[in-house]
Amino acid sequence: MGKDGSDGEDPRSGGTRPTRGRVHLAARALRLTRAGRPSRPRLTVVKLGGSHAHGPHLKDWLAAIAAEAGSIVLVPGGGPFADAVRAAQASMGFDDGAAHVMALMAMAQFGRALQSLNPAFRLTASRNAISRALKDGKVPVWSPESMAGAEALSESWDLTSDSLAAWLAGALRADRLVLVKHGRFDAAAYDVGALVAQGVVDPLFPRYLRQSGVHAWLAASTDSARFAEGLRRPIFPEILDRDEAADRAPTAK
Repeated sequence: MGKDGSDGEDPRSGGTRPTRGRVHLAARALRLTRAGRPSRPRLTVVKLGGSHAHGPHLKDWLAAIAAEAGSIVLVPGGGPFADAVRAAQASMGFDDGAAHVMALMAMAQFGRALQSLNPAFRLTASRNAISRALKDGKVPVWSPESMAGAEALSESWDLTSDSLAAWLAGALRADRLVLVKHGRFDAAAYDVGALVAQGVVDPLFPRYLRQSGVHAWLAASTDSARFAEGLRRPIFPEILDRDEAADRAPTAK
């Protein structure tokens, strides 16, 4: 059809355009062709805690994440670098605003260390850099000072790399968030408030997870061998609000 709704000539064929029946068949064939194409890789933000810096599973996790390059954004924790900031604040007495900026730098330091351990990783500090790294088939390792520093985020130790990972997942419109944590997580789902109470996630994490709109899962430090499977089917426990977690809990028979 032409712009005015009348039949027109097909410039590619030199004659009239196909009839409605042929158009329908062509459109159906196009849909089938598109259906056979691989879909866009689902974007996953993975937060790897800095406490893994000296742990036995670090390189296993780096290898598992690198194997999914092009669809993973890695958020490094602060680890020993953030611990140094805490110790310095206690002895020097600088305020939480300064500590916040230094803690962001600590994450970047751990990220720079991780980048040096695997050629698939690329340190990135902006949305554009993250996008380029993904298109290049790399794993963007987020250096948060620029992006997080431009936002009105809480400047306290109640906000850690957990909340920052949730914030980034929302900012990037990621499909999901995976927190790699020490411990055993055998339940099908966990209430986010209970995780705060147990010290598994920081106090502000529930707010930032809710605002992000993404689904979040917990992976144990020993779960690297199951990471690829966990990206393709729900084998890791999900982090939910209290009512959602109760709905997922098994009932006694």
